[in-house]
Amino acid sequence: MSKYIETPQLNPLFPFRTFISYGWDITYPHWHKEVEIIYCLKGTVNLGVNEQVLKLKEGDAYVFPSGEAHFFLASPDSERIVYQFDLKLFHNIENLMISKRSLYDLFGSIPSYSMIWPQSIKEKITNLLLKLFHRSTQTEEGTEYEMAGLLNQLIAYFYKLPTIEKPINQSRQAMKNQEVMDCLNSVFTYVENNFLTAITMEEVANYVGFSPSYFSRFFKKHVGTSFIQYLTEYRINIAKYILGTSQQPLTEVASQSGFSSVKTFHHVFKAQVGISPKQFQKQIDQ
Repeated sequence: MSKYIETPQLNPLFPFRTFISYGWDITYPHWHKEVEIIYCLKGTVNLGVNEQVLKLKEGDAYVFPSGEAHFFLASPDSERIVYQFDLKLFHNIENLMISKRSLYDLFGSIPSYSMIWPQSIKEKITNLLLKLFHRSTQTEEGTEYEMAGLLNQLIAYFYKLPTIEKPINQSRQAMKNQEVMDCLNSVFTYVENNFLTAITMEEVANYVGFSPSYFSRFFKKHVGTSFIQYLTEYRINIAKYILGTSQQPLTEVASQSGFSSVKTFHHVFKAQVGISPKQFQKQIDQ
């Protein structure tokens, strides 16, 4: 089965999120640049790493470094907490580090499965994970600072784990995935900086040095959707944010999310979301 790239919707100012996923939630083989940690909250989670299936028991954790493919099979009566974060969250701290291992190297060199972590460190890490999830549900002012502190503590304990040498084929695949991610990051950044203009696939293909036909196949293979569909979804997500946080006229919402007219915006939004922009806004306000 082919592996596709996932692009978690993280806040660019604080690129971290955590949520509960339930036993019948199945995901196909995928990978992403973000580090992902799975904590088994209840039952047994059937977790796939590359081609191997593992059973994560209650209280266990598993860490996926950037670029490592994984999937989830049906795991009845189970619950798992998912944590995803971009390593750029720690760049200000990393500039002060004297460690020989960068964060990227760190997550590529530690044991992924908590079952083989020293018990004292496992307890520290899993306690921090539970605190992180709890804090993420709070809305008090300053919560983000507390979460940032917990995340930094988490990194400190990961540095205390023993190092291991991962299989060569697994390391090579992660490196190959990283090369793909670097190219796609250029595309995503280009979209982020230019979505207000009439971007064409040919324009982006030229930007990354691909022919339009090769770029079309490359993007669809790794992202799982066409470039035009990705661009549309990106603009729709911008529009959702504006609709949910302001009371601007639809003309302004359309303009600020990259649509050429209100008519086009209304048509595309309803086709993608299933309801009109106004109906979406009313649901948010309820």
